[in-house]
Amino acid sequence: MDWFDNIIKTFLDFDAMLQVLPQLLTTGLVNTLIISVFATVLGIVIGMILAIMGVSRTAWLRIPARLYTDIFRGLPAILTILLIGQGFARISQQLFGPSPYPLGILALSLIAGAYIGEIFRAGIQSIERGQLEACRALGMSYGSAMRLVVVPQGIRRVLPALVNQFIAIVKDSSLVYFLGLLVSERELFRVGQDAAVLTGNLSPLVLAGVFYLIITVPLTHLVNYFDNRFRTGRRKATPPKSGLEEVAERSTLSPALAHGENT
Repeated sequence: MDWFDNIIKTFLDFDAMLQVLPQLLTTGLVNTLIISVFATVLGIVIGMILAIMGVSRTAWLRIPARLYTDIFRGLPAILTILLIGQGFARISQQLFGPSPYPLGILALSLIAGAYIGEIFRAGIQSIERGQLEACRALGMSYGSAMRLVVVPQGIRRVLPALVNQFIAIVKDSSLVYFLGLLVSERELFRVGQDAAVLTGNLSPLVLAGVFYLIITVPLTHLVNYFDNRFRTGRRKATPPKSGLEEVAERSTLSPALAHGENT
């Protein structure tokens, strides 16, 4: 059983986990959520612009949106992060100082925007064209009909997919460490990796993975819950009444109806 004891000591050393736990909570978890939330918000803004451009009738709007989506969906995430982080390092130093933190968020936002744009576009195009035509028949302009009727419905339909994209951003936030974050800006993976290097034990990385699961697993079930709500509706379907029950109801009402007609 030496191999089993070796596995326990390598991956489940609770003393090593307890030593790194405060850093994971106060530094790693906070920074991971900050990166993920900001990247998601900026990605939603970029994605909405791309979706509107993608469904436009004008070719000079559709083609750039298509090119953007193909490029940032086709490139590996780590390559995009390195290109943005190193290519705009000087500009970032002048604006934000030596921290590459904003560039990591920007890179993740550009990647997320490409995926979210496709999500929004699919949601908008899933709305029946008759609704747009009805809005135009009522005198609404194309832009007003899209903004007030079509786009809100499309967003509601793709909310589960947006949460799935947020989960992907949470996991991709671990790639930001390639830019060399400051000690106070380390996310979950970097905190766990540094502790694993110092202790020569992989248990801190395992604990970091547990934190990722704590974030992503509840969100996954939340996605499934909302997906079921949107599919089935808020009201539960009631079984149809039996024909015999309807006949009985009519027989009880018939004398009252007859009395009303006589009066």
